[in-house]
Amino acid sequence: MSQKNFGSNFYYLNHQFLYGFLPGLFLFLAALKIDYKIWKKISLPLILISLGFLVLIFLPNFGITVSGAKRWLNFFDLFSFQPSEVLKLILIIYLASWLKQLDKVGSVIAFLVILSLIGFLVAAQPDIGTLGIIVGIALVMFFISGGEMKHFLSIALLIAIGFSLLIIFEPYRFNRIFTFINPDFDVKGISYHLNQSLIAIGKGGIFGLGFGKGEQKLGLLPEPVGDSIFGVIGEELGFVGMTFTIGLFLLFIITCFNASKKTKDKFLSLYAVGLSSWVGIQAFTNIASLTGLIPLTGVPLPFISYGGTSLVMLMAGVGILVNMSKK
Repeated sequence: MSQKNFGSNFYYLNHQFLYGFLPGLFLFLAALKIDYKIWKKISLPLILISLGFLVLIFLPNFGITVSGAKRWLNFFDLFSFQPSEVLKLILIIYLASWLKQLDKVGSVIAFLVILSLIGFLVAAQPDIGTLGIIVGIALVMFFISGGEMKHFLSIALLIAIGFSLLIIFEPYRFNRIFTFINPDFDVKGISYHLNQSLIAIGKGGIFGLGFGKGEQKLGLLPEPVGDSIFGVIGEELGFVGMTFTIGLFLLFIITCFNASKKTKDKFLSLYAVGLSSWVGIQAFTNIASLTGLIPLTGVPLPFISYGGTSLVMLMAGVGILVNMSKK
């Protein structure tokens, strides 16, 4: 490992520890002490604050633009975070509190209005990958909460039309669909990312090249510590490492669903479903896009990818679930 690469890895580890793990651990421990019923009572103010954060992104001196996208919020140069990651957890809390009384057509319309508002703000950043995760979480929770199948299918159809329009009017999104269909087209251009990921996974074989010995991350595979980290896992730890990683996600999802089934509290049950949906859908999206099973999209691998806001909110979400399970 070169000195330059070692220094880069140390920076990422140090940053993730200081701005991801430590504040995440603090929120995890705090969530263990807070009565989970409080989250139900303050869910409306929380969702309004989260939507306010999304709006602030587009205001001067608040939003941070990176590669043409505004996804980060900067507070007077003191700290920055990604509001859409905060929204995922808050939305789960809000829907768990609200969907338990889903029994009227008016409630379905309200659900659509909320989802449309969130969709507009997230798509405007633009961050279609995150929008897909949020929509997936909301749909799963709507279905599990007892929403009628005709309403579920109608909402799913409207969402499909909306995503189709977003793809049609943005060439780079259409290119990702084209790359998914024909990954051998323009391997040095629009298909570059997918092909480098597949090369990394292919190099790993069964047992991998060894921890820290991957080559694709050294300037070939884009965002190796971020959205593409599963490709690094595949190269360094091989099929065994990838299977183990997927197994951990499946174990987490099964544990959440077991917690959901064992309680008679519908708020707790829906929250557990929402948290498992968040981790499950996001992990599947990341892994499937890097292995060519779905069009490439940029979402972090839960708990593993570099990104402080994502790790902090996931740890806080798990803390709330553990608290609920203890009760």
